[in-house]
Amino acid sequence: MKAMRFLSRALTAIALIAATTSCGSVVRNGSSPVFLVIDSLAAIRGQQSGGTAASALTSDVITIVTTGGACSTVNPCPTIFGDGGQAVLHLNLKDIGLPGSTPTLTSNNQVTITRVHIAYRRTDGRNQEGVDVPYAFDTSTTATVGISGNVTVGFELVRIQAKQEAPLVGLRASGVFISTIADVTIIGQDTVGNQIVVTGSISVNFGNFGDA
Repeated sequence: MKAMRFLSRALTAIALIAATTSCGSVVRNGSSPVFLVIDSLAAIRGQQSGGTAASALTSDVITIVTTGGACSTVNPCPTIFGDGGQAVLHLNLKDIGLPGSTPTLTSNNQVTITRVHIAYRRTDGRNQEGVDVPYAFDTSTTATVGISGNVTVGFELVRIQAKQEAPLVGLRASGVFISTIADVTIIGQDTVGNQIVVTGSISVNFGNFGDA
């Protein structure tokens, strides 16, 4: 009887390990035959007009606007701007084929991006949302990555609301700065419905910076 119980427990343990391994493999690899690759990740500082993409973001929690509408150097307007993000993406096949063969992408492999998840973290380990870093959030964007070349996808990297909440709202007058890394997870699916996910990271520094 003891031997049977031992055998039963052993088989159960093996089954659990196999199931865990299988699920982990699915999560890591997915079922799509293609990878989504981030060629570059950039940010555009929120401002009255224009803006240049940069490899790191200086995010101003409050900007003094002196032109436009009722705003002037005599009557400046404290203004909050959100900050934008930009990713350049392309596709790669998972299966590179046998020697001498050249696998090719088809229209079934193109990927439509539908959602971007942004989460902030600090290198000192102080990562409580709403206390040490802004809250993570999801934002929508739509773009299709074709089977050749690359595509640029724009998205919201820092929400206006984040600059009205702790901890960023406290930076307006404190003279303190917060340095973070934003993990940008881009989510889409290929033409036949397989979900594809890729993550990149970019430096985001928050504070009340000088206004140009």
